[in-house]
Amino acid sequence: MDKSATAVPLAELVAHLDGRLRTSEIPDYGPAHNGLQVESRGEIRSIAAAVDAVQATIDGAVAAGADLLLVHHGLFWDGGLPVTGRRYQRLRALIEANVALYSAHLPLDVHQDVGNNILLARKLGIDVQGRFGDYQGHPVGFWGTVDTTRKELAERLSEAVGHSVRTIPGGPERVRRVGVVTGGASSMMAPAAAEGIDTFITGEAPHHAFFDAEEGGMNMLLGGHYATETFGVRALAAELEERFGLPWTFLDHPTGL
Repeated sequence: MDKSATAVPLAELVAHLDGRLRTSEIPDYGPAHNGLQVESRGEIRSIAAAVDAVQATIDGAVAAGADLLLVHHGLFWDGGLPVTGRRYQRLRALIEANVALYSAHLPLDVHQDVGNNILLARKLGIDVQGRFGDYQGHPVGFWGTVDTTRKELAERLSEAVGHSVRTIPGGPERVRRVGVVTGGASSMMAPAAAEGIDTFITGEAPHHAFFDAEEGGMNMLLGGHYATETFGVRALAAELEERFGLPWTFLDHPTGL
């Protein structure tokens, strides 16, 4: 990665991200630990972005010469276990290479400009009208209108995520009101139905969600957990480049899930 002459203090970048993403205001699951997860010495001159903070992307950030790894899923989803084994190896690689790690989960999903949900909705040509689905007092999903067929919308989603998607045809063939919550968000199907949404788009769903859709009269399109959550970190990194002059690269490490 070619580094520019721009050098931004880590504290300044973190303060900007915390404010932009409202990490102190948006509730999240406990292990998310939104914000700076690993600090570094010195300034930030380049950024790597990835969906997950795992060994492959950490090694990729080190190889790219990045000073900051920006991710959607951070290090501590297993509940903050001792620093041994894989956790030790990940932290060691970051610290030895002096790479900081910043994570944003729900604050990035729900953001109205650089969030996974809004970006996917817009990429699918949905005219976004409002929000739905409450998590601790904050709306999670975006809904909007479109006038197309279920098949055509599935094809748009396939193009957006780069692979074929799973369609559960529980609703009308003609799609007009669509809700989007990326990742694994089948729990938002009931709020979507209450909003009059006829087609719900997410990444993955458990077995029972098939029957929830089928018997609830709702289409469900599954684009993959990983694939539906690549949009936010890329948009956020691009925004940081525009604001601070920091070059960035996206480290693609798909799971197929």
